[in-house]
Amino acid sequence: MSSPAGKVAIVTGASNGIGRAVVERLAQDGATVVVNYGKSADKAKAVVAGIESKGGKAVAVQTDMSKIADVRRLVRSAERYQ
Repeated sequence: MSSPAGKVAIVTGASNGIGRAVVERLAQDGATVVVNYGKSADKAKAVVAGIESKGGKAVAVQTDMSKIADVRRLVRSAERYQ
């Protein structure tokens, strides 16, 4: 597998559990991470703050994955970091 350094990763459900562990590892390995969350803005912001405190790059984006307009907004958010 190639290194995620310099790439942008969208991780759904990233405000806790496995999703949180995935974004933390990707950020540690040099990726900019889009912390996607459904309802818990506070948790997502805490994940972003934790990543940024270690020198990583992250942004939190709320998305209802059942709504195409939300998914498009999520992707546009990620594209800003390429």
